[in-house]
Amino acid sequence: MLKQRIITALVLLAILLPALFYPSPVPFAAVVLVLMAGGAWEWGRLNGCGPLASVAVGAVCIVLCAASWLLGLVGQPLGSLWLAAGGFWVLGGAWLLHAGVPGWPRIPGPVRLVAGVLALWLAWLAVVQARTVGINFLLSVMTLVWMADIAAYFAGRTLGLRFTRSKLAPSISPGKSWEGVWGGVAGVLVLAVCWVVADARLQAPVASLYTRLASQGWWLLVLGALFMAAMSVVGDLIESLIKRSAGVKDSSNLLPGHGGVLDRVDALLPTLPLAMMLMTLVKT
Repeated sequence: MLKQRIITALVLLAILLPALFYPSPVPFAAVVLVLMAGGAWEWGRLNGCGPLASVAVGAVCIVLCAASWLLGLVGQPLGSLWLAAGGFWVLGGAWLLHAGVPGWPRIPGPVRLVAGVLALWLAWLAVVQARTVGINFLLSVMTLVWMADIAAYFAGRTLGLRFTRSKLAPSISPGKSWEGVWGGVAGVLVLAVCWVVADARLQAPVASLYTRLASQGWWLLVLGALFMAAMSVVGDLIESLIKRSAGVKDSSNLLPGHGGVLDRVDALLPTLPLAMMLMTLVKT
């Protein structure tokens, strides 16, 4: 299993890194589009679609993303869209977690399918627009999610239930603890401060998300980092909720050793649009 994980990770990096650093955003947009289409196919399967219907869900996602590119949405200010997406994730995420696993099947199937495809489309549009803003900005958002996940893992393993004596969401994801959450938040705050300092010392031509927030005051940097870290946890929990409702461990086996695409991007689905929302609200 470990060998599979390493090989898959190396292959993904060999594809993603050249596309990310290519002068034009087109290769990166295309690579991410393939991943999102795979995620949409998984979404169809998780929601009871048959093989052909799941492929159709993936095709709809491709059409939406391609149409957005052809219409020039990537290069346009989309402040209203990002505000709407932020509301969608904050309010919808709170409702889903409150309803728990039993609440998911009560949502009509077509509504679930549409919501999932829209979430994937918004994430694609956000990540490509973030790439056009600048690589430094995009990486600051993506590493936030990675740091939250890594720090939460080690804090959870080290501290266990030493302080809270209770799990974060035992009916959704029994392995997650509050200690892990606080560890993830602490990791994100350290990352944010270090990134702001690095931006200043290296005179980064494109400001990161953290520098944009800090330009309005360190208090906003702290609040923004806390908010984004919390929403990364929400994205992770929502995917766990959906998988538990579907009775599966992984969203698919598209990525050997890692599960499916949705297993890898679950926390990015809310944080990418929310990062674009924060960028819209913060004037530098």
